[in-house]
Amino acid sequence: MRYSGLRVLAEGLRGNRGWRPAWDRPDPQDAYDIVIIGGGGHGLSTAYYLARNHGLRNIAVLEKGYLGSGNIGRNTTIVRANYLLPGNSEFYSHSLRLWEGLEADLNYNVMHSQRGLINLFHSDGQRDAFARRGNAMINQGDDAILLDRDGVRDHLPYLDFDNIRFPVYGGLLHPRGGTARHDAVAWGYARAASRLGVHLIENCEVTGIDVAGGRVTGVQTSRGAIRAKKVAMVVAGRSSQVAAMADLTLPIESHVLQAFVTEGLKPCIDHVVSFGMGHFYISQSDKGGLVFGGDIDFYPSYAARGGLHMAEHVMEAAMTLMPMIGRARVLRSWGGIMDMSPDGSPIIDRTPVDGLYVNCGWNYGGFKAVPASGWCLAHLMATEESHEVARRYRLDRFATGHLLDEEGTGSQHNLH
Repeated sequence: MRYSGLRVLAEGLRGNRGWRPAWDRPDPQDAYDIVIIGGGGHGLSTAYYLARNHGLRNIAVLEKGYLGSGNIGRNTTIVRANYLLPGNSEFYSHSLRLWEGLEADLNYNVMHSQRGLINLFHSDGQRDAFARRGNAMINQGDDAILLDRDGVRDHLPYLDFDNIRFPVYGGLLHPRGGTARHDAVAWGYARAASRLGVHLIENCEVTGIDVAGGRVTGVQTSRGAIRAKKVAMVVAGRSSQVAAMADLTLPIESHVLQAFVTEGLKPCIDHVVSFGMGHFYISQSDKGGLVFGGDIDFYPSYAARGGLHMAEHVMEAAMTLMPMIGRARVLRSWGGIMDMSPDGSPIIDRTPVDGLYVNCGWNYGGFKAVPASGWCLAHLMATEESHEVARRYRLDRFATGHLLDEEGTGSQHNLH
C-alpha cells in the first residue's frame, strides 16, 4: 500500500476503514540467513538496505521491546553534516544526502526539516576553529557560511549577545542541517523493510549468541533458538552486554544522555542552535515544544533516566544563551543510553567471530547517522567489504592507533 494525498482523502471519505497495519508481525522462523539484533533506527535501516540494495530477503530483526523503543525515540532529532576530520566528514555527508531523499525512498513522511543549524562561537579561537571546520565542510561538498555577530543577530535576534562571560562573536551556519521526527524514521524504515519481506520480530529478547568453531551459528532468544548464517549486533548502549554473549569485549562505555521538551509555544526558534561554551543545543518541534539537551551525565549507567545535576547544568546553559527560555515550563525529560567510544567515532566492522558484525560507538551522533549507518553495515554484510565512506570505522583502530578524535579530547569515553 503506497501512501499519498489522494489515498488519505479517499480513506477519509470511507471512514478510514481501508488502512492496513504499517508492517507485518510474524512469528520467528527456525532459521534465517541474517539476524539483526536491535530494532532501532540503525538495525531497521540495515535490514531495509540489505533487502533494497542487495536483494536479500531471508532477514529477521529481533527487538526485545517494541520497534523504536530505544534511542531512536530518545534523542533531540538533529540532522547535520558539519564534521571536520576525514573519515567522519565523508560519512556524515553521505548520510545527509540519504536524508534528503529518504521520504521519497521510503514513501513515508519522516518530517525532515532543513531549517539550518547555527554553531555559535564566543572567542577568537573558536572563530578560527569554526572557519577551519566550515572550509572542511565545503571541501567535502557540503554547505557552510561563516556569520559575524550581525549575521547571527539577523537569524537569532533573541540571544543574549552581550553576556559578560560568553558574548556572541558569530556562528557557523549549516543551511542543510535541521531535524526529523525520530519516531517516524523508525516507522518508515520498519514499514519499508516489511514490504520487502524482512521479518520484524518484536518482544523477542536475545539471551545468547551461539558460536561453534569460531563462527556464529545463531542466537538464543526469549522466543526460542534461531539459527543464522550472519548476525549483526546493533544495540547502541547495550553493545557491551550483547557482545559479552559471544565472549567479546568492546571498547565501549554506556552513559546516559538527557533531553528535555517544554510545553507547546508559538513559533520562536526557526533553526537548530548550538551554544559554543556550554554544549547546549535547541530547536523547536512542529508541535511547538522547545527540544533541547546538553552533555552526558559523565558516569557509566544503563538507566534510561538522568540525574538532576545535569538537568541543572543544561538549564543554566539555556538561560545563559537565551534568557527568554526561563518563562517556558519543562513538560518532560528522558534519557537515552549512549554507546561512547574512546575517540568519539563509531564502529562498523566485523568481529573476531566469523559471521558476527558490530555497529556501535555512536556517542552523540547516532540519530543523524541512521541512513548511512544502515547503508554501510548492509554493504559490509552483503559484500564482506567495508563501504568507502566507513572504511575508517574499524574495530582494530584502537589497537593500531588510527583514531578519529573529532573533539580532540583524548582517549576518555565520557569526554566525547
